[in-house]
Amino acid sequence: MTPPGPPSCSSTRTTTSSPTTARSTRGCGKWPKAVGLRQHIRELLAAARAAGLQVVIAPHRRWHPGDVEGWLRPGRPHRTLRDGHVYEIGSNGGEWYPDFAPRPGDIVASEHWGESGFASTDLDQQLRQHGIEHIILAGLTAPGCVEGTGRWALELAYTVTLVKNATAALTKEHLHAAVELNAPIYAEHVLTTAEVVAALTN
Repeated sequence: MTPPGPPSCSSTRTTTSSPTTARSTRGCGKWPKAVGLRQHIRELLAAARAAGLQVVIAPHRRWHPGDVEGWLRPGRPHRTLRDGHVYEIGSNGGEWYPDFAPRPGDIVASEHWGESGFASTDLDQQLRQHGIEHIILAGLTAPGCVEGTGRWALELAYTVTLVKNATAALTKEHLHAAVELNAPIYAEHVLTTAEVVAALTN
């Protein structure tokens, strides 16, 4: 593959969104709005579906009563989930954001607990069983679940394209580090939504 765009559409491609995008951008600071996150993901999903790509959603664990209680070594994401009741069912972050809710034919992987859509989930199995080798990655947050999923995908021999303005972070600095400095380490391509849409359309 060569820049600036991903290869032509095939059955070995997918779009995947990290958890918070599919549910809510609440609590992620001003940057989702500043980068036009929701509109870019709408455009990306529309283009992916029109091109016949498989849409895959890798949702974060939603808090349930008793989660993480009694754990010997809960990490920071786990403590945040427990103490903040993050994505509690019935809350703003615990239900699908209407525009990004799964549609018939979409794959929804099992929920991940930390900062990778692959860790302790069926995401890898779902992708391989559907013949997917190339992940077009978008969602939240850029330095958290998106980067964690992208790095893990690289280790599992997937090709990764990060859509750099279809992700966001808590601060401008975090976003810059994630998409401009870290993403080229694991992503074959780091493109804008317009570039990906153009590649899928053409």
